[in-house]
Amino acid sequence: MHRPCLVFLHDSQILLVPKVRRKLLLYPFCNFGINVVKFATVYEFDIAIIGAGVIGLSIADCLAEKGRKVLVLEKNDTFGQETSTRNSGVVHAGFYYPDSSLKAKLCVEGNAGLKEMCRQYSIPFKTPGKLVIARDDSEFDQINTLWKQGQKNGVPGLKLLSSSELKRLEPNVEGKAALFSGTTGIIDAYALMRFLLQRARDNEAIIVFKSEVVGIQLVSNEYLITLRDQSGRTTVNSRAVINAAGLKADSVAEMVGIDPNASGYRIHYCKGEYFSLSSACRGLVTRLVYPVPEHQNIGLGIHITPDLDGNIRLGPNSTYVDCIDYKVDESIKMYFYESARNLVPKIQFDDLQPDFAGIRPKLQGPGDTFKDFIIHHEGDRGLPGFVNLIGIESPGLTASPAIGKYVKDLITSYL
Repeated sequence: MHRPCLVFLHDSQILLVPKVRRKLLLYPFCNFGINVVKFATVYEFDIAIIGAGVIGLSIADCLAEKGRKVLVLEKNDTFGQETSTRNSGVVHAGFYYPDSSLKAKLCVEGNAGLKEMCRQYSIPFKTPGKLVIARDDSEFDQINTLWKQGQKNGVPGLKLLSSSELKRLEPNVEGKAALFSGTTGIIDAYALMRFLLQRARDNEAIIVFKSEVVGIQLVSNEYLITLRDQSGRTTVNSRAVINAAGLKADSVAEMVGIDPNASGYRIHYCKGEYFSLSSACRGLVTRLVYPVPEHQNIGLGIHITPDLDGNIRLGPNSTYVDCIDYKVDESIKMYFYESARNLVPKIQFDDLQPDFAGIRPKLQGPGDTFKDFIIHHEGDRGLPGFVNLIGIESPGLTASPAIGKYVKDLITSYL
């Protein structure tokens, strides 16, 4: 009896047919989405990537090549619907994180790589720089610590500014001193992901939406992945699996028998809400303006971020929640106003309007200290070819090209 293999007929429809030797023929179905397989193929997938956010797509971009069968599975209607686009769109420099951490290493590497990619392929991007403001002497000690950490991490373009130097750069910002980061930027995350998806697809990766992974089994050195899709349930086979499922990455790890609590893989949802400022505030600041980080670096504080069009956004806050909910609580408007006004006194309460919210997949729970990214090939757990990416929150967007290369190095030797 022939084993089934995967055939895509149209957007998100999957059929199982007997495994027969037919030529593989791919052609694009839509602008950014599905590759369509016209004939059944003998080939099982080499790599299945779970999640089509910026991390999954960066990994697909790095791994996809002619002759390698790469499949990207996404439960949502299209790419980048969760953490990847529900954030500040900031390209971080890398001075917040311990020098021995993946967050530091991959952020610094990703900052340079991302900007080069944007320049080469005309992905919308700016480097206005960033100011972390010290409002009193105790906060000056904090920005000095950040400057020292940046030196350890190899972050270029950092400078401590006096109050007068700060005023020359940003006349509307109040502070005793500031840390200036010249390599911090902002990016169109959607345009970045669209580019990564297209390039992966051009290299014969198959991306399918509306297909939620609900089960994974290791059988005879292959992973049998059960999907819930429009046709019901489907099983696909892959030699390797990359878990880039973001908010659900711990649940996917659990499908192959990894206890999220015992392994330290448990994700804590941390909600961040944003308010936008009225058009009257355009030009109030030209650089990103941040307070000193929150206690234990749970978040970076309510910051003031001009976007690529010059509109200004405030946020995010940091609130641990039990479920995914993207509503903005308008009752916190005063908190946002007071936080922003501490940095830019000209902001008025009526300038603020609710904007959007996002959820961070944090490994650091309430009361915890710093937690690093987890990017681990689970061969030591008897799962050869299975790579988990857990807790990929900020600076994940910045680090995404470096993460793609890191995972490629992990998995290539297995393939």
